[in-house]
Amino acid sequence: LDQPESVNDHTARERIAAERPDAVLICAFGALIEEPLLSAHPMLNVHPSLLPRWRGAAPVERAIEAGDAETGVSIMKPIAEMDAGPVFLQERERIRPDDDYGSLAPRLAAVGGELLVRALDESPPPHDQPGDGVTEAPKIGAEDRRLDPAMDAEALARRVGALNPHIGTWIPLEGEERLGVAAATPAPRGPAPGALASEDGRLLFGCAGGALELLRVKPPGGREMEAADWARGHKESLQP
Repeated sequence: LDQPESVNDHTARERIAAERPDAVLICAFGALIEEPLLSAHPMLNVHPSLLPRWRGAAPVERAIEAGDAETGVSIMKPIAEMDAGPVFLQERERIRPDDDYGSLAPRLAAVGGELLVRALDESPPPHDQPGDGVTEAPKIGAEDRRLDPAMDAEALARRVGALNPHIGTWIPLEGEERLGVAAATPAPRGPAPGALASEDGRLLFGCAGGALELLRVKPPGGREMEAADWARGHKESLQP
């Protein structure tokens, strides 16, 4: 196992060359590979999207967040431009209505492994990506985790699914505290945007055009739990 600070530095390139690889395989690698390493060996990159859609660091999250009906995996040749190289193989994967990152990502990983073996065995010819349909999948930032009540309930529910369970989303409580939201679904109505209320045993977060029903939450410093159980013990945080 070799974990250099930069795969592009001279020492790292020498170590890779010493192994005389038939191919260099890249998966979930968050840095650009630069010349001269980029041209030194045959390279295959496993990218979890249907390129050219969702080039970048967070393709799985952005596909769920956007409400895409499907995504997939591309086996492509890395070039200097991020995720813009020619594609050897692609396979589609449906995004199910109840998918979150935790259910979709493992399926894509399995597809990626199978495609990578095929690419190595069959050596298919690469095809340039089309110029149309390019979208970016920027890295998830701190601002993405906050559930903004100015957004509608459908968009908020998709964001919760996109960022759970590996990153997490939250809503603000009084003071500086935050309530983590692990699962949620749209509701037709609820309290004013930004407010929390309990209605018929459901915990509702008001947002644009309706409400987000919180199903599972993570209290500050606590473990994930049913939202209704949290609400029963925190009536002071709820709108009357």
